[in-house]
Amino acid sequence: MGLAASGNLNPARTGPSIFEPVHGSAPDIAGKGWANPIACILSVALMLEHLGEAEVAQRVEQAAVSTLGKLGGTAGEAMGFTTQQVGDMVVEALGS
Repeated sequence: MGLAASGNLNPARTGPSIFEPVHGSAPDIAGKGWANPIACILSVALMLEHLGEAEVAQRVEQAAVSTLGKLGGTAGEAMGFTTQQVGDMVVEALGS
């Protein structure tokens, strides 16, 4: 959980496509700041690719993947960072 990105595409582009992470609600960690935002960020990369922004999509994906390698685990307290800190790490990776 927390790592699967998804895109429900409308290839005809006659309506919107939907991009979102695939996961459950995780009520046991609600409000604790332990949710892993990487899947959400990777869903943004899928959306950017779909919108024709391949170079930016690749940069977002690379920043997310490089950040993932810095985490102590993939979910919850084991990540070693809060949701906000992980997001900030991705933003910092995008700047480099």
